[in-house]
Amino acid sequence: MLIRKIEERDNADIATVIRSCFADFNAPTKGTVFEDPTTDDLYNVFKKEKSVLYIAEENGEIVGSCGIYPTENLPEDTAEMVKFYLTKNSRGKGTGRALMETALETARKMGYRKIYIESLPEFTKALSMYEKQGFKLLEKPLVNSCHTGCNIWMLKDIAE
Repeated sequence: MLIRKIEERDNADIATVIRSCFADFNAPTKGTVFEDPTTDDLYNVFKKEKSVLYIAEENGEIVGSCGIYPTENLPEDTAEMVKFYLTKNSRGKGTGRALMETALETARKMGYRKIYIESLPEFTKALSMYEKQGFKLLEKPLVNSCHTGCNIWMLKDIAE
């Protein structure tokens, strides 16, 4: 498995991976990344300073992604972990853990001290992974994001 930063040629493939997860878990799409038009141009979205999107590739095929993004109105020391999705065939093989650990380490190097997540209850496997990685549930969102369909919010202190 290869983990690398997103390239422009990855846009369509990673958008397909992201949207397929909603079908895999029968998750609602309204008010989520599924409907977000930026999902089709993530290469340009992640040109923003202090952001990164990692792509997991196996045998030349994109199988997942995980990013760090300085979402507007988060505290300066906090970034959001975003676009963390895996294909059905890559789940349970350590791909997600490797992507997440790579993203979290990069976030530390960028100077972030906390990582915020918004998710859905249907993504049970991801939620379990977040908890194992030390993310704690919050009672309300830290910011009012454009993804109003998300109703699970978590935070992790990554300061060393």
